[in-house]
Amino acid sequence: MPTVLLTFVLHLGASALVHWYLWRRLVRDTALDERAGRWGTRLLAVLAVLPPLAMATTRELPPHVGRWIAWPGYVWLALLLYGGMVLVLAEPLRLVVGRLAAPVAVNLAPQTPAAHAPSQAQAQAQAQAQAEARRDGRSTPTRRVVLARASAVTAGAVAASVVGTGMHTALGPPRLKRVSVPLGRLARGADGFRIAVVADIHLGPLLGEAHTRRIVDIINRTSPDAVAVVGDLVDGTVEHLGRAAAPLRHLTSRHGTFFVTGNHEYKSGAEPWIDELRELGVRPLRNERQELPAFALGVNDITGEEHGDGPDYDAALSGRDPSRATVLLAHQPVMVTEAARRGVDLQLSGHTHGGQMTPLNLLAATQQPALAGLHEFDGTQLHVTRGTGFWGPPVRVGAPPDITVVELRSSDGR
Repeated sequence: MPTVLLTFVLHLGASALVHWYLWRRLVRDTALDERAGRWGTRLLAVLAVLPPLAMATTRELPPHVGRWIAWPGYVWLALLLYGGMVLVLAEPLRLVVGRLAAPVAVNLAPQTPAAHAPSQAQAQAQAQAQAEARRDGRSTPTRRVVLARASAVTAGAVAASVVGTGMHTALGPPRLKRVSVPLGRLARGADGFRIAVVADIHLGPLLGEAHTRRIVDIINRTSPDAVAVVGDLVDGTVEHLGRAAAPLRHLTSRHGTFFVTGNHEYKSGAEPWIDELRELGVRPLRNERQELPAFALGVNDITGEEHGDGPDYDAALSGRDPSRATVLLAHQPVMVTEAARRGVDLQLSGHTHGGQMTPLNLLAATQQPALAGLHEFDGTQLHVTRGTGFWGPPVRVGAPPDITVVELRSSDGR
């Protein structure tokens, strides 16, 4: 509970600053009438609480409760991102108009000869007339107010369009991708070995049993030789999400289903989930290997270091035949650095969601060497799947979900 409270307070502070900026641009600058201004202020105050509340509590709550907080909180967070971007991009224009544009407000007070300054009584009469005009809706807004209102409308329209399209993508079926990867040390007898790679399923308040069933159906239709679930399966406890994960027991392949931990497992109770997955017929690879036509190695996520359960590459590689190809399952792409040092042929990863929501991919790219697709680092090939779920907003922009069937090819079999 103290962690939840601290998370809420920290996020609430940041949210308050962002919503203060929104209030200035959407309420104050648009010169709303008094009643509309009050309601706008109240609405923004409520909306400011929703994202921090969702981020702090939904992992701890049963899904049927958490979704009532997660849906409005995370959808508003996405709208806030894209609407806020439009407002920020309009700032230079607002500054120019504020300095250079002359006001075009209607002067409803009696005019004073140019040679004489208005008396105090005349100034008061002019101010009163303008106030009455504003109350009656008869005043003409300044160019600055017109710009503020246009920016507000544009921000709302852009945010609604982008988020609506992004929700359709995120909540729709993942795309099935097929990738052929040549491995120099792969025996000819293993040529064509196919691994279905799925990551970042993110079961939680917004994604449940139906999401898992759809993933299982897509994978089973490909008839893979093996299935690799490379982390971030859940955002919650076994008690709350065990039923949502149950369809994984129906995954079928020649050599079975393998799993490695992601960072979210360590936030959700890694040990209970490891036990639960074993019950479902999924084999966790915890710094160990599995004999397949190519060695399948699995290491814990680097987040496990904070829990005394970090990756141990040497343990996973211990005793392997160096003449045979090795395929490493590791949640985060950044782990390819250690894989390359040890001569791993191919690493399969997830974690990035492909950036999930452009332009957040630019931030993700500063933390990971690759966001999606097939790459090579110091002789080790790395394939990153965008994953099938999402974290936070149920929105994907420029990063559609996917499941990848990786086909291993020997140099002689290409």
